Amino acid sequence: MKIAALQMVSTPDVERNLTTAERLIAQAASEGAAWVALPEYFCLMGRSDRDKLTIAEDAGAGPIQHRLAEAARRHAVWVIGGTLPIRSDDPERVFNSCCVYAPDGRLAARYDKLHLFCFDNGRERYDEGRVLRAGSEPVAFSAPSPESPVPLRVGLSICYDLRFPELYRSLMAQPGQPPCDLIAVPSAFTHTTGAAHWELLLRARAVENQCYVIAPAQGGLHDNGRRTWGHSMVIDPWGEVLAVQSEGEGVVLAELDLARLAAVREQLPALSHRRDVRKTRQP
Repeated sequence: MKIAALQMVSTPDVERNLTTAERLIAQAASEGAAWVALPEYFCLMGRSDRDKLTIAEDAGAGPIQHRLAEAARRHAVWVIGGTLPIRSDDPERVFNSCCVYAPDGRLAARYDKLHLFCFDNGRERYDEGRVLRAGSEPVAFSAPSPESPVPLRVGLSICYDLRFPELYRSLMAQPGQPPCDLIAVPSAFTHTTGAAHWELLLRARAVENQCYVIAPAQGGLHDNGRRTWGHSMVIDPWGEVLAVQSEGEGVVLAELDLARLAAVREQLPALSHRRDVRKTRQP
């Protein structure tokens, strides 16, 4: 099964970004991808954090969500829709939401980013909490797989979430559900933090959870002056980087091999060896 991480260099122009996303989805589908994933903030890399409030949509309604659903339906692919701003009950804050659409255009899952990025090294300053509201729960879902009678289990995360391994452990151990086969990490890592930690963290998440990781990213110099790290990639359960693109727009295509996934988990059954060590032993 082919999966594709779509890399973008988004702008303050929503229509331009949507057109680019649709073109990349079409390209990935034409190259055989069954799953395509867009980066964080694919629809808008604004000049101000508050620009997100201006384009925010109600849950389940709005032109950005409609265009994602229509692209999934038109190309008969699963679309992991990067992130877009969804209104909350606080007019000054929105959710940074990843919406997933099935090949028939149906909304299959929505995840609101749990961990909000904050960084200040004296030259760069970011604080997503100024305009974003944190989500409240992890989200994973099951999707029919044409290559297996068993559904594909997919876990969702966004960018800064990558630094919190406990989130991924919770995705791998949801009650009554099998471990995730694929984890998505749509991102817009800064050039500074990406150069230091992006690949390291992605490969760690793949290895410790013995699953595929798809990481579509923003990658380049944006109109607002921000530079993102890029290096969109797909990683296998052994931590091998299967495909990567450093900067610029593009389609990063790789094979998700369920037999490979099963073999890794069988030869090193770490998931079944996991123990709950959160309880403190009393003297």
